[in-house]
Amino acid sequence: MDPETLHRFQFGFTITYHYLFPQLSMGLALLLVLLKTRERFFGDREAAKAAAFWTRIFGINFAFGVVTGIPMEFQFGTNWSRFAEYGGGVIGSTLAMEGVFAFFLESACLGLLLYGRKQASATLHWASSLGVCLGAWLSGYFITATNSFMQHPVGYVAGGQGISLSSLPDVLLNPWQLWAYPHVMLGATLTGCMVLCATGAYYLLTRRHQAQAQLYLRLGLGVGLAAALGLAVPTGDGMARQVLQHQPGTFAGMEALFRTERGAPVALIGQPDVEKQRLDNPIEVPHLLSLLTYQRWDAEVKGLDQLPPEAWPSSLPLLYYGYHIMAGLGTLLIGLLGLGALALWRGRLWGSRLLLWGFLLALPLPYIANTFGWMTAESGRQPWVIFGLLRTADASSLQVSSGNVLFSLLGFMGLYALLSVLFLALVSREVERGPETEGY
Repeated sequence: MDPETLHRFQFGFTITYHYLFPQLSMGLALLLVLLKTRERFFGDREAAKAAAFWTRIFGINFAFGVVTGIPMEFQFGTNWSRFAEYGGGVIGSTLAMEGVFAFFLESACLGLLLYGRKQASATLHWASSLGVCLGAWLSGYFITATNSFMQHPVGYVAGGQGISLSSLPDVLLNPWQLWAYPHVMLGATLTGCMVLCATGAYYLLTRRHQAQAQLYLRLGLGVGLAAALGLAVPTGDGMARQVLQHQPGTFAGMEALFRTERGAPVALIGQPDVEKQRLDNPIEVPHLLSLLTYQRWDAEVKGLDQLPPEAWPSSLPLLYYGYHIMAGLGTLLIGLLGLGALALWRGRLWGSRLLLWGFLLALPLPYIANTFGWMTAESGRQPWVIFGLLRTADASSLQVSSGNVLFSLLGFMGLYALLSVLFLALVSREVERGPETEGY
C-alpha cells in the first residue's frame, strides 16, 4: 500500500482502540457522581459500595486510556506533519486546553477519589467525583471541538503556509460542535450505563451481590434509556441537519441516495453500487427521509447527482455501512433498554433470565455503535482532512516511507493485543472480587 493509505490505517486503528477507554471513562464519571451523591447526602451504604467498586474500574480504564492516548499526539508530527504545519495554529489551541485544563483536573481529582477516602472529608471526597466528571467531560469538549473544526472550519484566517486562529470563541462554539458534543457524550453515557447493566445482569445470573446488581440495573436503565433516546432525538437529528447544511454529499452518501427524489425513502438494508450509482436489494421505508429531513412527506431531498463526482465522499460504502450499523445498533439498544425499564416497572426484571442474558450479551454493542459513529463522521469528511481547506492527500508526512509506517503499525497491533489481555485480566479480577467492601 502507498504511504498515505498506511498513515490513515494506522491512525484509524490506534484512535479506534484508544476510544474504547475514554467513552467508558466519560460515561462512568457521570454515574460515579450520582452514586457519590446518594452516598453523601442520603447515607446510602449500597451506593457507597457501588461507588468504591466503580471507582476501581474507572481507575483501571483511565490508566489504559492515558497509555493509548499518548501515541495519538505524536502521530500528528510523525505521520501527519503537513497537517500539523497547516492547521496547528488552530487545533493546537484546543488540544493544549484539553491537556492543561481537562486532563490535569481529571487526574488530580481521580487521585483524591481513589486514595483520599480516609484523609479527606466526606464532602471533599464527594467533590472529587465532581472534579473527575468535570475534567472528563471538559476533555471530551475540547477534543470534539478539534474534530468539529475539521468538519466545519470556523474562527480562522489563512495566510502563508497555513491557517491561524482568529477567534477562539468561534472555534469553541462552532455550530457543528454544539450538536456533536452532546451526541458524543450521550454515546459515552450509554456505554457506561450498558456496562453497569451487564455487570448487574452477570451478578444476578450467578446469584451474587444481589442488592448491588439491582442498584446497577436501576441506575443503568434509568440513565441509559434517557441517553439512548437523546442520541436519536434531539442530538442525532441535530447532527443530521448540520451534515445536510455543511456536507450535503455526506448526507446523501449516508443513505446512498444517488438520485434527487421527492418523497425520498430511508433505506433499512441495501448494498451501494458506486459504479452503477444505485442501491442494490434495498428494503426501504417510503417518504421517511423527506419527513425526517424537512417534515414533509413529499419534500425533495438532493442526491449525489447534484454534486460533481470529485465532491462525493471517497469511501462511500464505508460511510453508508458505518451509518447504518450505528443507527441500527442504537435502535436495538433503545428497544432493549425500553423492555428492561418496563420489566423493572412491573417488578419482573430480576427473574427474567432472558432479559438479563440480553443485557449481558449486549455489552459490546455500545462500543461498536460508537466506533461506527466515528467512522461515519470521519469517512464522510474524506477526501478532506479539514473540510474544504486541506485534502488528506496533502496532509501526510512525506519523509516517512510505507515500510516505516507498516513497522510501527505492526508494533502497535502487538502491543495493543497485550494491553487488551492485561486490561481484561485486571477488570475481570475486580468483577470477581466484587463490590462487597467500601475501601479502595
